Amino acid sequence: MKTINVSQKFSKFSEHWSPHQIAVVDDMQVLLAKIKGDFVWHKHEEEDELFFIQKGTLEMHFRNKVEILKAGEIIVVPKGVEHCPKTQNGEEVHVLLFEKLSTKHTGNMITEKTKTSYPKI
Repeated sequence: MKTINVSQKFSKFSEHWSPHQIAVVDDMQVLLAKIKGDFVWHKHEEEDELFFIQKGTLEMHFRNKVEILKAGEIIVVPKGVEHCPKTQNGEEVHVLLFEKLSTKHTGNMITEKTKTSYPKI
């Protein structure tokens, strides 16, 4: 058991859309990601996803609406809901994700952004 300094962990990587695992809680993982620009439309058939915005503003696009999240805010995307995270005006956004270990990075889509494993930091 050790204290995890989230800000310090964010300083250890620079890649966008490439989550890094900082902890495991039972069958759930805590990931950090730096994001910039648009991701891909996707969904996770069997898993919910929690996004906690650490820095910046995130647009979470759904097929019928857009939710704007600012630092300190959380959104849970339920399993089976198609979504596409995006950032505004070239801003880098820092996100903490909480999801099952079985959750695939781009869900039902395979693209050049898809990651099959996450570095542990």
